[in-house]
Amino acid sequence: MNGGEHIARLLLGFVIWLPIGNAHAQDLRAILADRDRPDNERAMDGDRKPEQLIIFFNVKVGAKSADLMAGAGYYTALLALTVGPSGVVYSANPSIKRQTRERFSAPRFANVKLLEGAMEQVALPADGSLDFILIHLDYHMIGAPARLEMNRRIFAALKSGGIYGVVDHAAKEGAGEDDRKKLHRIDKQIVVKETAGAGFRFASEALMLRHAADAHDQPSQKLYGKSDRFVVALRKP
Repeated sequence: MNGGEHIARLLLGFVIWLPIGNAHAQDLRAILADRDRPDNERAMDGDRKPEQLIIFFNVKVGAKSADLMAGAGYYTALLALTVGPSGVVYSANPSIKRQTRERFSAPRFANVKLLEGAMEQVALPADGSLDFILIHLDYHMIGAPARLEMNRRIFAALKSGGIYGVVDHAAKEGAGEDDRKKLHRIDKQIVVKETAGAGFRFASEALMLRHAADAHDQPSQKLYGKSDRFVVALRKP
């Protein structure tokens, strides 16, 4: 299968696809195949589909980006290697474990800047300089008032045309805060409405993480990577 056919297959899961070059896809495959990646993260790739996700969000070499609620740094590491030394990744967590600090102190991650603190106070640059910000499977972990302030900070951090990517476990349409707390899910329309309130416009959606068999009535963590997940790109005008 040549590079063009590979890209075409990846983009079948997208509602609106964004143009990229074959070289970018080749680079991502090399990054994912890197033997220095932790085994547990490599094992997640089949469920998370990071190559497709990064292509969908059109993350480029040199991009200024951020990974919020980054955990151990699965996407922080992939973004850091994707944007390269000329780019930057702000990796934010409420608290940062020693192992995470050690991981990102390595020279290959010199473009990673760790931020510690609550997401409603996340210390992203407020100068409209970032190209892309991701929150992966954790928007639902943040309470409603804090989400609104976080979204305002994200809006201030992104440049005009910048993309805010939200990936999360889907709740039933119309579900409220109870599902967020009990089932670790959130209704996509809540995300769209809240981010619109901060000034964002819905740009596009990808379908590669949807799972029709998920009835949205079980805690997402019980489905071991097979929960129905939405992927939305929100653009700053």
